[in-house]
Amino acid sequence: MTKSFAGVKALRGVDLDVRAGEVHCVLGQNGAGKSTLIKTLAGVHSPDEGTISWRGEQVQIPNPESAIELGIATMYQELDVVDGLTIAENIFLGHELSRGGFTKRSEAAKQTRELLRRLGHAGLSPHAEVGSLSAANKQIVSMARALSHDIKLIIMDEPSAVLDTEEVKNLFHVVKELTASGIAVVYITHRLEEIRQIGDRITVLKDGRSMASGIPVSGTPTAELIKLMTGREVANVFPAPVPVPADAPIVLDVRDLALSGVFEDVSFSVRAGEIVGLAGLVGSGRSEILETIYGARRSTGGTVTVAGKGLRRGSVVAAVDAGVGLSPEERKSQGLVLDEPIYFNVTLASMARFAKAGFLDERGARAAARAQIESLELRPADPDRPTITLSGGNQQKILLARWLVHGTKVLLLDEPTRGVDVGARAEIYALIRKLAAAGNAIVVVSSEIEEVLGLADTVLVVADGRILDTRPASQIDEHGVLDLVMKGTAA
Repeated sequence: MTKSFAGVKALRGVDLDVRAGEVHCVLGQNGAGKSTLIKTLAGVHSPDEGTISWRGEQVQIPNPESAIELGIATMYQELDVVDGLTIAENIFLGHELSRGGFTKRSEAAKQTRELLRRLGHAGLSPHAEVGSLSAANKQIVSMARALSHDIKLIIMDEPSAVLDTEEVKNLFHVVKELTASGIAVVYITHRLEEIRQIGDRITVLKDGRSMASGIPVSGTPTAELIKLMTGREVANVFPAPVPVPADAPIVLDVRDLALSGVFEDVSFSVRAGEIVGLAGLVGSGRSEILETIYGARRSTGGTVTVAGKGLRRGSVVAAVDAGVGLSPEERKSQGLVLDEPIYFNVTLASMARFAKAGFLDERGARAAARAQIESLELRPADPDRPTITLSGGNQQKILLARWLVHGTKVLLLDEPTRGVDVGARAEIYALIRKLAAAGNAIVVVSSEIEEVLGLADTVLVVADGRILDTRPASQIDEHGVLDLVMKGTAA
């Protein structure tokens, strides 16, 4: 299959075959062609060349309705549910059950209950408004919508990206139930560890080509997959830590910080050049701690001090002026103005610096952005390019560049590699370590405990809004963290 857009080849010859009842994982870095491939199978795009055969017969898929009629459903990473409608209304949206022009609400509710039961979520009410659901339950609604048709293949685009550990386990259980009934699943993910748990075969894309098609999960080393994805040897290892001098100045000091009903008695300090990691499960209060330090939430107790100066509670302006920068968990919705160019996002926290008589000095802003773009090796290196067109890894670099332009002393990084491919992860790990070596104090939160342990000098184990343990990262492993979390008590 090939596909071009305005002369740019997104697919350069992709081969993919999927068997009934299997989980076929599709791997590839951002820009490898995964999104174009699935949109072609979903009927959003038409291929320029190549063929699609469905159940032994060559077919064309001119639109999404045709895909559904064939039995192909797609669950996109950005879930396409409608928050203002009920679960039942979402599931039958576009193919409502009706008679004589009237919707058969009771029948829709009945079939919705059966679909939810099949997916292991019988406790959800068909009448619940989707906007009130968690991301995991919204995903179940999207899956139930697919199953409301006679589906033989479900394409899942990064389905675990917004889920915690337990929700991912439930997702895998649902996927196995579907494949046991003969439904095929194409599973797109950045997380190499997931394919070992859920996948049967793998297709690897790079630069719009299939580097490997349908290779077995068992017997294929991770190192080989990484090489296929990146075209080079990329060890998924972390940069060697740089010892932090014992007399290095304390840049960030948090004492007895509390947010009523969320966390309490949080105390720690970060020295210049040190990386402190918060390890724990989703919902433990880690992100809220960062947001409170940053002033996005107003603390109900305790103090935050930066370079010896106390910060005003609940004031982002005070935090930024003191040299604190936050890269939020949801960078697309909370950290970036996606439709604006790169230079705008890079200089967003420093607008006053580039203001002249009430007008933005765009030339100066572009120059400052270009310097950071080159330093951080952001690709493509065009300050006028719309931010929305960049990969997850490059969007993360934009947030780091923003705070470097501003002269930040403290970097708060919440899920810095979420939605970032394996090659870009290695770059971001190296960049974070480089920023620490330059004297920045860094606090990292990640759902991947291995990532916290690999990046941090010091690890704080967090559960139920409390710090259970503090120790050097070299003195604890993933099992130790989980053991502390489950016990809920300090070692």
